[in-house]
This record gives sequence, structure tokens and C-alpha cells, in this order.
Amino acid sequence: MQIQDQTFLITGAASGLGAATAERLVADGGRVVLSDLSDRVEAQAEALGGAARALRGDVTSAADMQAAIDAAIELGEGRGLAGVIHCAGVVSVAKLVDREGNPADLEAYARTIQINLVGSFNVMRLAAAAMTRNAPGEDGERGVIINTASIAAFDGQVGQCAYSASKAGVVGMSLPAARELSRHGIRVMAIAPGVFETPMMSDIPEDAVAALSAAVPFPKRLGKPDEFARLAEQIITNSMLNGEVIRLDGGIRMQ
Repeated sequence: MQIQDQTFLITGAASGLGAATAERLVADGGRVVLSDLSDRVEAQAEALGGAARALRGDVTSAADMQAAIDAAIELGEGRGLAGVIHCAGVVSVAKLVDREGNPADLEAYARTIQINLVGSFNVMRLAAAAMTRNAPGEDGERGVIINTASIAAFDGQVGQCAYSASKAGVVGMSLPAARELSRHGIRVMAIAPGVFETPMMSDIPEDAVAALSAAVPFPKRLGKPDEFARLAEQIITNSMLNGEVIRLDGGIRMQ
């Protein structure tokens, strides 16, 4: 699949990984619909020019995500939705039992699963349904779906039961979804980032950030959002990438 003149939906696109991916796809000649709950998404789309459109939306809402997909199809002027890069998600930290002996909040756990896992499934199912109506391209390809997992799916830390479970679910969906959608010419991939320079890291103390950077074998720094975007670009354009989860982490293995 080529990016030039194709249209993509990017969730979590107001900042971080999603924003960087939108910038790279537009630079490659693509068109993008940016979806996010943040009001910053409009400014992000405006900065990208006429090839971008913003639409606020909740990834757990069928109506919101269908509206975003419809907007992408309209922006594509008849070409349909070529791909989705699903970056929206939340980070949560809570121990099963706190220092006072109280159990973790069940509603907080369910919220993380709802946004990170159910939200991913919601976007994937609606996008896939739209892509089945695309005219097949080279190799019969009709679309590509890229979900965002995390190294926490494999190397979960203390307090990450909800987050790790949600991202492990994203990993677990990748292969069965790719197998199912193969008959429609739709590929499914996932990227599992390590520690990256995103707004989610802004609340972490500087000494903790320094320790995380030092723990990366090479390069000894946090990942840059454009490095995520470049991998998404490669996945889109390389049709043999399918049904797999790619760690993007500099070789770090959390203890």
C-alpha cells in the first residue's frame, strides 16, 4: 500500500505518538482524520493544512468512531478508508492492595480495560467493516489496521495489572484479527512501544525519567514519537507485515 493520496484515521492524535504519525503521513502525501477527546486536536489538524481534518471522539463510543470513519471516507473522495493507526489510550497505576490493606478500585480497573482494550476492538471492528467495501489494490489489499500495545503487555510492573492486562489484550487480538480479515485483504498489526517522550511521561519525576533512559540498552534515551511514526509508515507500505506485534523499545526489558 502506498500512502500518497490515501486516507487514514488516527486516534489519540492531539499529541504524542498519534500527532507524530499524522505529521509523517501528511508529509508522505496522505490524508488524515485526527480523532481525540482533547480540544487540542483541532489545532493539530489546522497545522497540517487541507490534508487533515479533526473530529473529537471517544474510542469507546460506536457513534463517535463511526463518525470519524465516515469523515475519513468523505475526505478520501471515493477512495475509502485505507488505514487506521489507533494510538488512543490511558495509563493507570494501582496496586491490588494498598499500604492500608484496601483492595484496588474495581471501577478504575474496568475503565482502563474499557478504553485501552474495548476501545481498540471498537475502532478495529468499525474500520474493518468500512475497509471491506474498498476496491482491492495490489495483492488484493483493502486496508491496514495498526493498534498500539505496550511493552507492559510483556514486562508488566508492580501496580500495572489493569494497564498490562489491557495491552496484553491488544497483543492477543492481533493474530486472530489478522487471520479473520485476511479474506478481505485487510492486515492487522500492533506496535508495542517502550518508554517514549509523550505527554504521559510529563507527570514522572526527572530522576525517574533518567533512570528509565539509563535502563534502555541502546540508545540510552526515551523513544521519540517520530520513531513510532516511522514504524507505522513502514507497516503501511510493507504488505508482508501482518499479524505481528513489534516491540519498539531500544531493547529494554523491564524488571
